[in-house]
Amino acid sequence: MKSLQNYTTVIRPDDNGTFVAYIPAIPGCHAWGRTPDEARTELASVFEMIQEEYKEQGRSLPGDVELVIANAS
Repeated sequence: MKSLQNYTTVIRPDDNGTFVAYIPAIPGCHAWGRTPDEARTELASVFEMIQEEYKEQGRSLPGDVELVIANAS
């Protein structure tokens, strides 16, 4: 069974002074927090719920994605 550590996680500041954390490979797997650590902790809870949903539906979690980070020019 895959764990959160199998996935690329993105944590970035949000417009309202909070932080958003998400897993690009899994649609709907995102969470918010007042700090990066809080967002990461919330994301772990969301990941567990999504993992359980996939299991109940007899589906496998998708594979990770490769991110390319580039600045607009």
